[in-house]
Amino acid sequence: MTQLTVATTIDAVPVALPVEAGDESVRLGAALWTLIRRRAALSVHTPRELFVPLMTPVLFALVIAPALDSIGPKVPGLDYLSFAAVGTAVLLIPLNCMFAGVGVITDRDTGARRDLLAAPVPRTVVVVANLVVAFAITALQTVVLLAAAVLRGADLHVSMSGIAWFATSASLLAIAMYGVAEIVANRVSSVEEYIGLVPGLAIVPFFFAGSLFPISAMPAFLTAFAKLLPITHALAVMRYGLLGSNSSGLRDIWGMSNPALMASLSIGVVALFAAVLTLAAMRVFTRSAIS
Repeated sequence: MTQLTVATTIDAVPVALPVEAGDESVRLGAALWTLIRRRAALSVHTPRELFVPLMTPVLFALVIAPALDSIGPKVPGLDYLSFAAVGTAVLLIPLNCMFAGVGVITDRDTGARRDLLAAPVPRTVVVVANLVVAFAITALQTVVLLAAAVLRGADLHVSMSGIAWFATSASLLAIAMYGVAEIVANRVSSVEEYIGLVPGLAIVPFFFAGSLFPISAMPAFLTAFAKLLPITHALAVMRYGLLGSNSSGLRDIWGMSNPALMASLSIGVVALFAAVLTLAAMRVFTRSAIS
């Protein structure tokens, strides 16, 4: 028997998992589970850490969107509250995933990163564990956000296929954004520098993605720019899933007449970004760990 010991920074008590030396899959699975539990304990040590990131998106969904709806913004075929409520999900997902990168910097500077790197597992397992926790927390917060929007009056048309479109798109966006967080966290020198980059990476794209108004309402060059952003594609599919198969956002991107085809193309775009950014995050983490 060999032991994998991963030290936590919460109670300073090492966590040791005995695993069979000859079974690689069991060893990696046990290591991944240990790292997931450790990151989860660090990320949601108190309820405040779980729910505070919801404040800004909930403010948009429950206060700003109804206020805008009352003074005139209209989207053909949709009530504006529902339109904006789904749009706020693409503010919450990038924000939450980017803030998860702070834990990466903390581990590097004052945490247990040295112990993690000494563990007899591939270094990419550390990135996967961090991703799993960021993904789970983001998923929970997204569900809470949508539930709050429905209670406020948003009219979401839920079906099994619609949920599948929404969940796939939101999941891929979360994976892509955590890849960005991991890359940037391993490149910058301090938490302060990282926090300074978060608005540009997580908030600014929200305003170009069609979150508060269709991208076709912008000048032509900004519409063209918006079509290049994975967040625009993700949001168009999310709205297609939850707003009664409304494909206006997809048509603004692709200009086709087949909604399912356009949604599949946009899913492909977000999946490509998610794959590339995740692989890049693993590479950057591995290289920074040995530098």
